[in-house]
Amino acid sequence: MRMRRKPNLTSRTEKCAHLLIEDPKTLRGRWLDEYNAHSEFCVNELHVELGCGKGQFTVETAKNEPDVLLVALEKISNVLVIALERTEQEQLQNVRYVNKLADYLDEYFADDEVNRIYINFCDPWPANRHKKRRLTGETFLNLYKKVLHSGGEIHFKTDNLPLFEFSLEEFERCGFAVSEVTRNLHEHGPVGVMTDYEKKFHDQGMPINRCVAVVK
Repeated sequence: MRMRRKPNLTSRTEKCAHLLIEDPKTLRGRWLDEYNAHSEFCVNELHVELGCGKGQFTVETAKNEPDVLLVALEKISNVLVIALERTEQEQLQNVRYVNKLADYLDEYFADDEVNRIYINFCDPWPANRHKKRRLTGETFLNLYKKVLHSGGEIHFKTDNLPLFEFSLEEFERCGFAVSEVTRNLHEHGPVGVMTDYEKKFHDQGMPINRCVAVVK
């Protein structure tokens, strides 16, 4: 079932057009240089979020890290427009959005250009025949290794335990060092910035799994 197009989607998106990168290929290899050349505030790291949804995590993370340029990808325009409007409302300068899939990440970012990748509550694709579509599977991990510099990090959170266990194995198998592994992140109270989904899951008492995978 297709999601119905939001009313005034085009006009709402156009109001936030300065935050949306229509052709990220044109910035490949020079995201930080381009940003710093046109901003009064300098950033020194490039972080990427895959599947930012409505942008709750994006906005709060960018507010907490003003010296970082956060580029958030989201394929669904109906959802992305809310993230754009949230960012505009907060008057954040260090966020950019890309309305595209993660499949071609190496066309948007050069080798060793990215310091950190966030993957929050991605589609688990539970059927074994679909495991190549999982954002924490070998196909995507090899893509991330190209754009992440040595020591670059993947921060991964999910409510899906089978996906989490699969991901831990894939990280190790693909040459990442895994740390900060927890299967109940908020057991003793909220930790870090939550996504919209995460807050809902936490309120329902569902445990959140998290880890950090580092390029060796």
